[in-house]
This record gives sequence, structure tokens and C-alpha cells, in this order.
Amino acid sequence: MTTALITGSTAGIGAAFARRLAADGHNLVLVARDTKRLREQATELHDRHGIEAEVLTADLAEDQGIESVADRLGDRKNPVDLLVNNAGFGNKGRYLDVSMADELRMLKVHCEAVLRLTSAATEAMRERGRGGVVNVASVAAFVPRGTYGASKAWVVQFTQGAARDLAGSGVRLMALCPGFVRTEFHERAGMGTDNIPAWMWLDADKLVAAALNDLARGKTVSIPDPRYKALMGAAKLVPRGMLGAVSSRTGRKYGPQ
Repeated sequence: MTTALITGSTAGIGAAFARRLAADGHNLVLVARDTKRLREQATELHDRHGIEAEVLTADLAEDQGIESVADRLGDRKNPVDLLVNNAGFGNKGRYLDVSMADELRMLKVHCEAVLRLTSAATEAMRERGRGGVVNVASVAAFVPRGTYGASKAWVVQFTQGAARDLAGSGVRLMALCPGFVRTEFHERAGMGTDNIPAWMWLDADKLVAAALNDLARGKTVSIPDPRYKALMGAAKLVPRGMLGAVSSRTGRKYGPQ
């Protein structure tokens, strides 16, 4: 049986990955900050699917947390075959309304942790000649809209570049770029969602199924829904200056309040 490590596993997209991978027979390493929730999740997945679920409590906004997960990814005796870098969060407020400490914490989780964990995982995977990494980004990566979008743009660019460098090694890397997904993300950030149209919401389980299919097909960027593929395709035709203005207005109308 292969093993998958998922950060931010206890809710939202991370939990959907855990459910799907456990159902497919993968053992799991579940990573999050809340030990109680991790243990409850591990027990449920073990009892339901008969897989082994290891718990690793870590805060990826701290060096110690990143190092503990990197050490597990580098364990050659208990190898990880699939890494899902899902941990992330949003800050409520526009640029300069958010404290510098919170901005840097976001970059720590979205960029530094992704870099260090991807590097730890792929080094071990390359030695074995197989493995995969899914770095969860966002469609916000493709529009000029604040620090969150900028951090996710970094994830996409990094993943695509690393995938090219590791081509032929047996290691696959993919950036997953969802739109609005019904998770705890907005609630944790204190963001309202009542103004977001129903058609813009995606189902986390369907999202994960599409993402894993794209990974198997060798895609390096996955936008796993026709609605958002169409939106991102249209965005490429709009001049950057105009796109920034539209993104800002749309964010105020449909985005977090």
C-alpha cells in the first residue's frame, strides 16, 4: 500500500483528499495543528477503510512545524508516495489593512512551507524513481488581486518550474487551482460569503476526483471545473491593467466582506 501525506487534512479540500485517498486504499499521514481533530479523523478513516492513518501535529507557520513534516517526508524507511500541500488561509482586509505579521505568516505557509516540503518529498521520490506532489493554489493566482493571489501565483510558477526540472524522473508535480469551495476557509478568516453566487461554488469531493485524474494524466496545472476554465481563459484575453480593475471590483462584489 502506498502512503500519502496531506497538510491541512482536517477540513475542506484536505479532508476531501483524505477521504478519497483512504477509500482508494492509501495509507495516510495527516498533518494539521489540532491534535484532537487529527486523531478523530485518523480513527474514522481507519475504521471505515481499513487503512493506517498516522497523525502529525504541526503548525506550518513555524520553522519547527515545517521541519517536523520535512523530516517525515524524508524518511526512507517509511516513504511517502504522494504529498498534498493543502495547508493555507486567507486574511480579511485589503493591502495595508492587514498586519505585516499576518502577511508574513501567510507567505510562510503558502510559499516557504510549500518549497521546503516539496523539496524534501521530491528528493526522496527521485531516488525511488516515482512519486507525486499536489500543491494547492487557487484561480486567484491568475488575477492581480492582493497578497493571497500573489502567494498562490508563486505556488503555480514554482510547481511548473519544478515539474520541468524533474521531467523524466518518475516524479509528477501539479498545481491545483480551485475557485470557491465550501470549506472552513472563509469562516476562519472572518469572511462573509452570502454575496457569492451559487454557481461559483464547487464541491470538494468532486474537485479532488478531478484533480487526481489530472495528476494521473500528467498535467502540471489543474483547474478542475469547466466554469473556472472558461473564466480563466477569458481572463487571458483581457489587458493586465483592465484585469486588475475588474478583479478589484469583482472582489468587492463577490469576494470576502
